[in-house]
Formats: sequence, C-alpha cells, structure tokens
Amino acid sequence: MSTIRLYRHALSGHSHRVELFLSILNLDAELVDVDLLGGAHKQPEFLAMNRFGQVPVLEDGETIVSDSNAILVYLANRYDVSNSWLPGDAAAAAAVQRFLSVAAGPVASGPASARLVTVFGAGLDQQRAVETAHGVLATLDAHLDGRDWLVGARPTIADVANYAYIAHAPEGEVDLSAYANVRAWLRRVENLPGFVPMQATAAGLAA
Repeated sequence: MSTIRLYRHALSGHSHRVELFLSILNLDAELVDVDLLGGAHKQPEFLAMNRFGQVPVLEDGETIVSDSNAILVYLANRYDVSNSWLPGDAAAAAAVQRFLSVAAGPVASGPASARLVTVFGAGLDQQRAVETAHGVLATLDAHLDGRDWLVGARPTIADVANYAYIAHAPEGEVDLSAYANVRAWLRRVENLPGFVPMQATAAGLAA
C-alpha cells in the first residue's frame, strides 16, 4: 500500500472529517500539520497540491486529492471494502451527496463560521452565523426523528462530513440543548469503531 499523508490543521473540522474517516477505515496515515497562522498554506509548495490554498489535502502515493468531501468520496471508493460508506445504489448515493452539500453549505456557513469567529477571530457576522446554525440544526433534528443516521440504516460519509462542526458548535456560541435527536446522533458517531475526537477549544459556550 502506498504511503498516505494528510496535510491538516488540528482545529479544522474539514481536516478532522478526513482524519476520522481514515481512522474508521483503519488506514495508517502520516498527519502533516500545516501552519495556517504562518501562511504555509499559501506557499508555492502547498499551492502546487491545492491551488485554493486550503486544508485538508490527501496524498496517496502519486494521487493528490483536495477538498474534504472529495477526499471522503475518494477514500470510500478506494478503500471501503464493505461498500457501505458511499452506497452504490443511485438513490442512496444521491442522498449521501445531498448531505455532503449540507456540510459544505449551511453547516459551513452556520456552526463552522460561528466557530471561526470565536476560535480564530474571523471577521464574519457572528449573529447571522448563529442564526444559520440554529436553522440547519432544527432541520437536521427533525430529519433525525426516528432515524439513527442521516442516510439509510447504516452510517455513511454523510455522517462523517457533518459531525465535527456540529459537535463543536458550542465553541461558536451555538447551544445544542434544544436538539435531542442531533445530540443522540453525535453520540452514535462517537461510538463508532475507530472514532477519534477533534481537539476542543475553550471558546464560546465551551469556555
């Protein structure tokens, strides 16, 4: 097997979703920390791997994949022998893609952005991000009523993609107490074999 390297930042939920899936798949990977504060992600050698200058980036032998959701799709297609994390059925695969879009859309602009303000001091609209977060959390809580997982009867990369920023939403001043189904789903993800947590920060409601 080729050497797998994950270029990441320990406080990045996008990086964590890949680290989590690598662990779930029991794949050995070298974790390479990228100094975002020092601007390492904007240097020519990093931009050669990802022109957008963002973590994470996965290096698997001669193959380089950037964008966290794209990496999840790659890993599922390349290494998931069970073929369960990204179902082959057209309707189920489309349902997974729907929730990858949720992770890249309202979760990114909601809980992820709210956390960017409190943890990294990003110049974003905190109130709007918190409102967006509560909107998507209410929708997900209703969706998870009577369900264990976001898609189907088994966990998929949809759950992996959405976990980190929702689990760490309190760091961005987003209270999860009203969302019992979401909190139960988070616990189910955390009980998966191979689960690894993302580094917590003492920010927001978690201070």
